[in-house]
Amino acid sequence: MAPLKRKTPEELLLSMAKLHQGRLKIFVGAVSGSGKTYRLLREGMQLKQAGIDVVLNGLSHPQNEETLQLAEPLEQIPCIGQREGCMEQTDLDLEAITQRNAEVMLIDGLAHLNRRDAKFRTRLEEVQYLIGIGISVITTINVYELAGVDEIAWKWTGIRPDCTVPAHTLELADEVILIDVSPETLLKRFEEGVLGVHSSRAIPLRGNLAVLRELSLRLVAEGVNESLEKHRGELGLTGPSGTSERILVTAQYHWNSSLYVRRGQQIARRLNGDVVVVSFIDPAKKLSREEQAFKAAIRKLTNKVGGVFQELPLAHRRDLPAALVGYAEQQQVTRIVMGHSKQTSWQQLWQGSIVDSVLRKLNQIDLFLMADRAELEGERVLPVKHRRDTQTALFRRFSLQEREQQAETIRRGHFNLYIGAAPGVGKTYRMLSEANLLLQKGIDVIIGIVETHGREETKKQIGELPKAELQAVHYRGTVLEEMDTEAIIRRNPEVVLVDELAHTNVPGSIRKKRYEDVIHLLEHGIAVISTMNVQHIESLNDAVAQVTGVRVKETVPDAIIRLADQVELIDVTPQMLQQRMRDGKIYARDKVEQALGAFFTTGNLIALRELALRELADDVDERLESWDRNQTLRGPLHRKEVIFVGVDTRGDAERLIRRGFRIAYRLKAQWHVHHVQGEALTNDAKAKQEALTRLTERLGGIFEMSKAESRAHIAGTLLTAANLAQATQLIIGQSSQSGWRQLMRRGNIVKELLQTARHLDVLVVANRNTTSHA
Repeated sequence: MAPLKRKTPEELLLSMAKLHQGRLKIFVGAVSGSGKTYRLLREGMQLKQAGIDVVLNGLSHPQNEETLQLAEPLEQIPCIGQREGCMEQTDLDLEAITQRNAEVMLIDGLAHLNRRDAKFRTRLEEVQYLIGIGISVITTINVYELAGVDEIAWKWTGIRPDCTVPAHTLELADEVILIDVSPETLLKRFEEGVLGVHSSRAIPLRGNLAVLRELSLRLVAEGVNESLEKHRGELGLTGPSGTSERILVTAQYHWNSSLYVRRGQQIARRLNGDVVVVSFIDPAKKLSREEQAFKAAIRKLTNKVGGVFQELPLAHRRDLPAALVGYAEQQQVTRIVMGHSKQTSWQQLWQGSIVDSVLRKLNQIDLFLMADRAELEGERVLPVKHRRDTQTALFRRFSLQEREQQAETIRRGHFNLYIGAAPGVGKTYRMLSEANLLLQKGIDVIIGIVETHGREETKKQIGELPKAELQAVHYRGTVLEEMDTEAIIRRNPEVVLVDELAHTNVPGSIRKKRYEDVIHLLEHGIAVISTMNVQHIESLNDAVAQVTGVRVKETVPDAIIRLADQVELIDVTPQMLQQRMRDGKIYARDKVEQALGAFFTTGNLIALRELALRELADDVDERLESWDRNQTLRGPLHRKEVIFVGVDTRGDAERLIRRGFRIAYRLKAQWHVHHVQGEALTNDAKAKQEALTRLTERLGGIFEMSKAESRAHIAGTLLTAANLAQATQLIIGQSSQSGWRQLMRRGNIVKELLQTARHLDVLVVANRNTTSHA
């Protein structure tokens, strides 16, 4: 619950002023043709049907027939001016709009430069004027039309907009919604001639469309993150939210600090996070000339990699752990990067270990200890595998295995997947809308299974779509219905709709999970359109539990999402989703208050939306990199990695395995999960080990087990296995032992590994406990 505090006079005045202002809603898309105008008009029609006075500013860009039909019932006020060639010399008819004084104006194309003699120079200024006189505005913009983003777009795609709006424009909006469309969908629209001719020939290129799509996803995610941090601040919550990464590098003024900064930056880029660099110095001590030079170099490097540098005073070395952890918590850091200790065991016993002290104080923050490979191997960075020349590749003969893989891909059905942040965002509605369009084009599409949850709007979308018969499954004296996959295969449609991909089938079904049914359909050459929520992605299970307090039981392996040919996000703001909930459009009205107070809280919905945006942006980047190794917004890989995860059967091993997968996936690394048995396994421990093996294999890892002579040999046995696997990074969990036990080296496996595995990068994953389930 938000803290009960009286508003300041300034806050009261601001709230009163907003009562007289209109609202601003912006639809953001990657490019023209992503569906912003269509969504704008559909929103206008829904408002009109709800009794809101809506007027459309005349559409100036050429539009397809479907969009024009949607605009026809709306009252329109044409622009002033005319179109000359490719340029639009027009501006809003503010006098007519003011006289009409509608509640809402629909204005397509926010990034627009007006005529020289217009009252305002830009359309954004016109929109701000209308909001100021109490008229709400819904408008659209392409991501590369924002100042700052336009430079990135130019660098990566060679595309420049005719006009831009200031970088802070989205911050002016009450609502920002992303209209996400995959490059494949856009390319199909280009081929069908639906989108007309673009001003830049570079736009209808698959790689460029992917870059612009990723930019839009990340841009909206950043805005959502700011709103989440603000919301958490209002609730008095501290620490990282769990939706985004922030890397803290601790760097002193000596020769290898720049290496720590570069490593921190590489981690931040691969995980799409921010990097912060901090140096602690004794204010009473004057820096030497050499230290001053290192300081200048670190500052310069930090600025170059887009990080933030701060120098903080520290009087005594013993105060460093507390100062470092305190600063990390203040900055909402998720991971601290520092070098391995160079102290011997005796020195650590005599002088105290900074790393041990830091670990004892850390809460919900991971610690990454970087190996000094220059000292151990003679070189720091392993060379990247060079990309195969595409021209040469055209003439290279495929191997038998490659031919089989290509043939399997050709035979497999096409797989489209819609992802949302939470139930009720409109995934099923969108799936059915697409199916109706396919039906109109003469494509044989049927409903395999659709869950309407009693939502009238969704039911209406079913329309004339044919349905496959469901299968009756007897379970505990009850007859339940599931999708009849075998019947669909016999029917052999071109496309089948399969709702709720994460669903667990009734015991007794041929396959345990619905996604297994989908794979079976795809293997028989049938195209599938499906839906799921971000909280059901297996590797995000821990992040979702952290941000919502709910442990989701039904999950889908990440490999299924990668299997999809097209993945699109259905984006809805938390405010809109909660309003749909109150209107009874998601759940029955008797369940509304319970849902709004539990899973559908504002904080949860903001956090889930950010997770969905970032996860899909990562997916776009991975696909982009698979098309072209040199084209990735997160930066190229600089060395070959092998990830090694050490687990036991008593700790939170599942979380370590998921973390290992996500790191390995982003680093394109082979990864191993290893359990060292230090004592005879109980039946419970055997069951846990089997579950860990299944999870590892489901995520694409290698699970191995070895036996130690005693508990005292566990760390050594694990390290031997890591060395045999040629591991470059070791992932272990933070010790949960009490302070007195941690003083005993032989009693603390983590402490022993930190002393003996200094030739490896070591990630110590923080303990996090979540008890709720769903």
